[in-house]
Amino acid sequence: MCDETDSAQFDAALARRGLNRRQFAAMGAAVLVWACSSGKPEAAGPEAGPSPSGPAPLGEAMVSIGTPDGEADAFFVHPASGRHPAILLWPDVGGLRDAFKLMARRLARQGYAVLAVNPYYRGARAPVLESFSEWMTPEGKAKIQPLRNGLSADAVTRDARAYVAWLDGREAVDSTARIGTMGFCMGGPFAVRAAAAAPRRIGAAASLHGGGLATDAPDSPHRLLAQTEAAYLFAIARNDDAKEPETRDVLRKAADKARRPAEIEVYPADHGWTVPDSPAYDEPAAERAWARLSALFSERLKTKAG
Repeated sequence: MCDETDSAQFDAALARRGLNRRQFAAMGAAVLVWACSSGKPEAAGPEAGPSPSGPAPLGEAMVSIGTPDGEADAFFVHPASGRHPAILLWPDVGGLRDAFKLMARRLARQGYAVLAVNPYYRGARAPVLESFSEWMTPEGKAKIQPLRNGLSADAVTRDARAYVAWLDGREAVDSTARIGTMGFCMGGPFAVRAAAAAPRRIGAAASLHGGGLATDAPDSPHRLLAQTEAAYLFAIARNDDAKEPETRDVLRKAADKARRPAEIEVYPADHGWTVPDSPAYDEPAAERAWARLSALFSERLKTKAG
């Protein structure tokens, strides 16, 4: 969602934590103290490497990817050796920033080569915003909205195909394995569009509190499920469900009609609950969603691409 009505809900979420917007913004990078390996807070900065007691080290870099619309910047992270199934990660409305680099690293430590993209590359390089708290300001919204307006369904589809092709050309990627894709907030429908853009490659797609998944538009994401070969996880926020309770039923019917496996669940947490720099971040619910996401990728990305 991340629309104007969410501002009051974010304020309420902050109030439950004893904070206001000014205090939340002042926390800065402290909000991002999040362990990639376990999801638990730790005494490390957002750019920290793997724990000495953790698994093998990672390779990571900001990369440039040619698309039909220009050069996209993205964060690519993977185990330092070997070839691994790939995951394409679409951030929320705040764009690519440290919070999503952290989650990408966590996935990489689970054995994946992860590309976290800057959806706004047509107008700005990442990070457009340093944290979600900036999105909650008039200045932050003014930065984002013109960039967001350029993300048409066709643009996202073109991008998805370019990202998949780029991933398949990396030495760290096992191009014989299926690719996973996941999206947060506005990125939720992008994950579905990616699965439709590269159906022979993408075997799993997840939407975490995604908005705009089931609309009246002819190209609504739910209408694309039959064009895909993916299994799905739709993790829905309770306040999004309260606004649009019909969405889960539309998704269920669409998945069944398309004969696509789909786990569809309303979580006891609010929009943004899985993103560590969101005021709605809810660690227990986030870990539960992460467990389901991990299970989906573990099962589906072992399948060889056709």
